[in-house]
Amino acid sequence: MWVGGILEAMANDNHNTVYAFSDGSAIGNPGPGGYGAVLKYGENVKEFSQGFKHTTNNRMELLGAISALGALKGRQRVVLTTDSQYVINGIEKGWAKKWQANSWMRNRKEKALNSDMWQRLLDVCARHDVSFEWIRGHTGHPENERCDELANGAARASSSEQIVDEEFMKLNG
Repeated sequence: MWVGGILEAMANDNHNTVYAFSDGSAIGNPGPGGYGAVLKYGENVKEFSQGFKHTTNNRMELLGAISALGALKGRQRVVLTTDSQYVINGIEKGWAKKWQANSWMRNRKEKALNSDMWQRLLDVCARHDVSFEWIRGHTGHPENERCDELANGAARASSSEQIVDEEFMKLNG
């Protein structure tokens, strides 16, 4: 849902905080998946989601956060709330930056998984002043529940027009 000119308003006001919420889902993991995101700025709310034919839950958790932050214009102060400890720990514990510094290797033998998504998340985080907050999923938090609905709805989408092939997306954009 698009209410008002949230992106334009945020681009012109760096003194307020944008609240972002994200979630990801995969049926079968790997399998059909999707993400959901909600942006709140004052009374303005923007929701969005997208589904993919073949992906994993962790990729969708990352893409939810990437999409929420990537939708913002200008440099913003953002609090991003997610139920994904994978996303939270990758940023807050410095895993992603460490993997990046080690050419996307977790150690001498193991490649870091989802390095393309981690790079995208690091890039959008660098554009904003972001703090991450973890919330336990499925506990009635309204925005987290809404993101879950959006992510699961996108994962279940049956129309081929609504589901994008993730491999095509990685190559083209």
